[in-house]
Amino acid sequence: MDDILLLADKVRNTLILGESHFREFKSALEGRPGNKKPRLTKSICADIGEALVSFSNADGGAILIGVEDDGTITGIPHSEEEVQSMLNAIHSHVYKDQQLPLNNANKLVLENKTILYFSVNKGTTMIYQLPDGRCVRRKDKSTLPASVDQIQFERQEIKSREYDSQFVDGAIVTDLDVKLLQGIADQYIKGLSVERYLQQIGLAEYAQNGLRLKKAALLLFAIDIDRWHPRSQVRFLKVKGNTLDSGEKYNVISDETVKGNIFELILKSWEHLRPYLAYKTEFGTNSKFEQKYIYPEDAVREVILNAIAHRDYSITNAIEIYIFNDRMEIKSPGALLSTLTVKNLYKLEGSHESRNSLISKVLRENKLMRELGEGMIRIFSLMQENELEKPELYSNGLWFRVTFSNKTAHLSN
Repeated sequence: MDDILLLADKVRNTLILGESHFREFKSALEGRPGNKKPRLTKSICADIGEALVSFSNADGGAILIGVEDDGTITGIPHSEEEVQSMLNAIHSHVYKDQQLPLNNANKLVLENKTILYFSVNKGTTMIYQLPDGRCVRRKDKSTLPASVDQIQFERQEIKSREYDSQFVDGAIVTDLDVKLLQGIADQYIKGLSVERYLQQIGLAEYAQNGLRLKKAALLLFAIDIDRWHPRSQVRFLKVKGNTLDSGEKYNVISDETVKGNIFELILKSWEHLRPYLAYKTEFGTNSKFEQKYIYPEDAVREVILNAIAHRDYSITNAIEIYIFNDRMEIKSPGALLSTLTVKNLYKLEGSHESRNSLISKVLRENKLMRELGEGMIRIFSLMQENELEKPELYSNGLWFRVTFSNKTAHLSN
C-alpha cells in the first residue's frame, strides 16, 4: 500500500515540480503584499475554465487554485458557496454540452489552507471551447488562442489519440525496465519510487487488483517490447541510386531493422543511422581531420525523435528510413492529426500537437524532444545553415514523411 500515490501526495509533488507545459498555479488573492484580498469568484472560475480547455486541447495538465506562481500555498479564503462555484467551473466555464476529459476536481487542505486541484487528459474526440466559442491551447507556460479546425475527429484519429492512454491487462511493473525507470524517477523528484512515478506522470493508476499500467508505460519502458507491440521498430533500407525499383530490378542493397522500447529505439536508431550521414574525412581548421556530413546530425536526430514519439502506434507498421544517393526519407505510420497540416508546418509557426500525449510528456519532461512544430523550426533552420534544400513534408491518410535532400540550396534554385 506504500506504493499508492494519494491525492495529497500527488499535489505536493506537483508543487515541487513547478509550473510547466503541464502545470499551472493560480492565486485566489490579489492586491499588494501585506494588503491582499480575495479575488472575484467569477475571475477564478474563468481561469479554471480557460486552463482546463487549453490543457485538454494540448497534452493534458493540472491547475492548482490557492497557490502562487512560486509554489507557495496561500489558500482560498472564500466562502463554501464560492468554492463550490469554482468546483463547478468544469461545467459552467466550458462550451455548452461539452464534457472535459476530467481526472480531478477536488478540494483539499494542505498546510492548513484550502486549495483546489483540477486535472484533465488530452482530448481525443473533439476540440474544446470556452463558453463564448473561443478555442485556446496550452504551449509551454502560456495559454494561446487556437482555431477550431475540426470539432469531430475521424474514427482512426480517435483510435490513435487514445492508444497510449489505454490500460493493459496482465502487465505488471516487473515487465518494465525498473533500473531505467528508477533513474528517470529520481531525476523527476528525488526519492520517488517507480510505482509512484508512474502514477504521478499518468502512466499508471491503482485499482483494487493493484497497479494498472497504460500502454504508454510499456511502449516507453518494456523489457520485452514484442509482448506488447509487434512493430516498435525502425527499418533502414539503403537503396542503390535515386529511385526504388521492384521485381528483378529491386535495388535495395541493405535492409536492417532495430527494435525496442522507445528509449532503446531512440538510441539504437541513432547509432544505426549515424554512419550513413558521414561521407568523407578531410583536413579542417588547425590542420586536423574532420568528418563531413551529408545532412546536419541534429536535424536528422530531431526527425527520428519526432517519428518515434508522434507515430500512430495503433497501426502495426514500423517506421521506415530510406537512404537514397540524393536524399533520405523518414516515413512514420499515421497521417498528421487533423488539427495540423503540412502547410502549418511549412509556415514554421511552431504549430503544436501530440498524438501520444503520455509518451510526449515523458520525453519532454526528460528534455529529449521538442513538440512537432517546434522541432520543425529547428530542422528547417539547420538545413538552411548548412546551405541545403529545405526538407520536403508529405502526409496522406496512412503515413507522414520527411525528406532530406543532400543538394545544396543554390544548385536547386
